[in-house]
Amino acid sequence: MSDAKSEERDAARRAAILKAARECFLQFGYAKTSLDDIAKRANISRPLIYRKFKNKEDVFSALLEHDFMSRYPEAEKVLAGTVSPREKLFRLYEILLLEPWSDMRRAPMALEFYETCERQFPEVQAKQSRLLLKATQSILESKELSQVFMLAVEGLYSDIPTISVLRRRLQLLVERFV
Repeated sequence: MSDAKSEERDAARRAAILKAARECFLQFGYAKTSLDDIAKRANISRPLIYRKFKNKEDVFSALLEHDFMSRYPEAEKVLAGTVSPREKLFRLYEILLLEPWSDMRRAPMALEFYETCERQFPEVQAKQSRLLLKATQSILESKELSQVFMLAVEGLYSDIPTISVLRRRLQLLVERFV
C-alpha cells in the first residue's frame, strides 16, 4: 500500500477512534468508558486503538486537543478579520465556548467530561488557556484585562445554562469589556 493511502487510512482510523471516544465519554463518563466501548463504537478492534494510543488517558487527551485545535483555525480567521473588537471577541468565544457547549450540553455526562479535563489533564487545559489568552489579548490588548475576562467567562456556565442563556450572558459580558 502506498504511503499516502496508508496515511489516509491511519488518519481516518484516528478520527473514527476520537469520534467514538467522544460519544462514549459523553454518554458513559470517563470512568465507565473502556477501550472496548470505544473500539465497538468505532467498529474496529481494540488492538487497533493501541496502535494509535497508549491507553484511555492518551485517547482522552488527544480528544481534548483535537476538539479545541479543530476550532482554532476558524478562530484565527475571526482574529484576522476586519470586524469591530466587540464582534471579534463575541465570535471568538462563540467558536471556542458556545459551539462546543451546544454540542455537548445535552449529553448525559457533559459536566463530568469538563471536570475530567480540568482534573486529570491540566496540561491540555493549560495549553488551551494560553492560546485563548493570547487570542483574547489580541483583541482587548491588555493581558490583565484578558485574564479577568476569561475568569468571568468561566462563571457564565457554572450553573449549566441553556445555550440561549449562555449566548446572552456572553453578549452582556462582551458589551461590558469592549
